[in-house]
Amino acid sequence: MRFLYVAPRYHTNQMSIMKGLIEQGHEVCFVSHYQAAIEDYSHVQPIVLGYSPLYRLLDFLYVKVIHRKNPEAIVFKIQHGFPPMHKLKKIVKSFQPDVVILREKSMYSMAAYHICKKAGYPCILYNQNPMWSEPEKTDFAHRMVNRLSPKMRMTPVMGVKNPGTSIKENDFFIPFVAEPQKAPEERTYFADGIIHILCIGKYEIRKHHLMLLEVVEHLKEKYPLHLTLIGEATNHFQKDYCAQVEAYVKEHHLEACVDVKTNVPRKEMDKEYTKADVYVIPSTREMASVSQLEAMSFSLPVICSDTNGTACYVEDGITGYQFKDCDKEDLERKLDKLLQDKQRLLAMGAAGYQAVVEKYGFNRYLEGILEILGRIGKRE
Repeated sequence: MRFLYVAPRYHTNQMSIMKGLIEQGHEVCFVSHYQAAIEDYSHVQPIVLGYSPLYRLLDFLYVKVIHRKNPEAIVFKIQHGFPPMHKLKKIVKSFQPDVVILREKSMYSMAAYHICKKAGYPCILYNQNPMWSEPEKTDFAHRMVNRLSPKMRMTPVMGVKNPGTSIKENDFFIPFVAEPQKAPEERTYFADGIIHILCIGKYEIRKHHLMLLEVVEHLKEKYPLHLTLIGEATNHFQKDYCAQVEAYVKEHHLEACVDVKTNVPRKEMDKEYTKADVYVIPSTREMASVSQLEAMSFSLPVICSDTNGTACYVEDGITGYQFKDCDKEDLERKLDKLLQDKQRLLAMGAAGYQAVVEKYGFNRYLEGILEILGRIGKRE
């Protein structure tokens, strides 16, 4: 089959999917809006199509002039940027996809959907909104966006069943893909008698690096700990926050037990997961992260916030713990509970690895895509 993806960027959470498709003999064309600072093209070389000249001007005014002091202004393009239509049409016509997967209900995706629908290519919407969700809004703007977007939707986020939420008929849960990396018996733990904690996330305030540092600073009085922080620091907002993190480490004399690393290449991440004993992702407003699944593939227990979109991958008390969002005390309680019993820590790491083997392989992803295509075929 020929798979066409159109997404803002070639994200690391797509790498195992691309690898699976290529290894099974499928063809992939990945069109991205822009290129991030750290990307790995081991399996697929994306086409960085960019934006139309008109939008590039609008984006410059929005980010560099009107909202130049807002670190979140750079994401405006994800929803509002639109493509160079002629170039996109040429790509679609040349590739002739069997299925098109469009990221988000954005201007870019709506333009791609218009091109692909007109040519008769089946399209699937991919976003990270939960399966369990509230009824869609019915005002004019939302009705128009829904009309201009694919009807079938896939998401790696299950969400939580609450009053007023439901799973819609055309929604499908297709989890992130992770390959088993290190079984418990294939790796060692507690090198030099130290418990090594790993945290990966862009250097942004919402990632709560400082909160985790405070927790580790407190718990190191009870346990021999070492924390490694790894994250992207490419724009000036990220660099400024990273500097705050480094300053905290220095001011609190934590240099011996904390490493702060930036812009680590993807190919070096396996070493970091292998050296770790525990994985912690303390961020808030995390729609969906794949890193906890990667950590589980290396037989690491995971601690994450209960509002993390993919918290459902961490079975509380089995493969790790979920802590109350933005609650430093609860994060410390959960980490303390994990650290005080090394046998439980090892058992949780083993359970996480087994979950990856049983639930998050590539075949489940492909089966989900084929199920959606079958549903599209019946509707047509």
